[in-house]
Amino acid sequence: MKLQHATWQEVERYLERATGIIIPIGSTEQHGPNGLLGTDAICPETVAWELGERHGVLVGPTQSLGMAQHHLAFPGSISLRPSTLIAVLRDTVTSLARHGFSHVFFLNGHGGNIATVNAAFAEIYSERSLRSDGQPSAALHLTLSNWFAGPRVRELAQSLYGDAEGGHATASEVSLSWFARPEAVKDVAMSPRIAPSGSAQCDADEFRRRFPDGRMGSDPSLSRIEHGERFQAAAVEDTWDAYRAFLGQSQ
Repeated sequence: MKLQHATWQEVERYLERATGIIIPIGSTEQHGPNGLLGTDAICPETVAWELGERHGVLVGPTQSLGMAQHHLAFPGSISLRPSTLIAVLRDTVTSLARHGFSHVFFLNGHGGNIATVNAAFAEIYSERSLRSDGQPSAALHLTLSNWFAGPRVRELAQSLYGDAEGGHATASEVSLSWFARPEAVKDVAMSPRIAPSGSAQCDADEFRRRFPDGRMGSDPSLSRIEHGERFQAAAVEDTWDAYRAFLGQSQ
């Protein structure tokens, strides 16, 4: 069930039986010569949508802009400042909590979001803890899960690509985005075949000097639509396990 395709009455009825929601979150940034700019949003979105269809979980709108300043030397990349993303997430969670959602599960597709999302959680919890009226707050539980870090996904990536998976513009994420958007597949030769590795803790200009075509240690020429289908299946299972565990932590 997708929030944006529901009426308010349908959401009200959903809340009578469940108070959890999944929010895909990603980024709009370069993903090398054959990766889509929307890869980091498309991947968690397609996993969340499939999970919602299978298990009747409500899926919120995808947060498709993230913290991606280190990619800004590549045209088309868009970044929010950490403070902006924190504000967006605070308002998103506060809106949902007002209606009675108690468990907000962010399914992430971009490693650069992790620190900022966790900082947003700290801000939200602090606001609730520091309330001056002395009244206890309604239960609110927040978590971040990375689709690419689940055990089934990691095992599949290792078996298909080994060390050529890399750290950014990976074959797994490109494959999954192509499965979700087959009309956008790109056929591009890679040179060198496996990109250089290194740290992304730098500004945008330095990042482009270190990684001239945007890849980090990867060979996404190995990507295939049929691989993407397998990654979706693996990620749905990993995420369903993580979501059920998240719901159970507060019980």
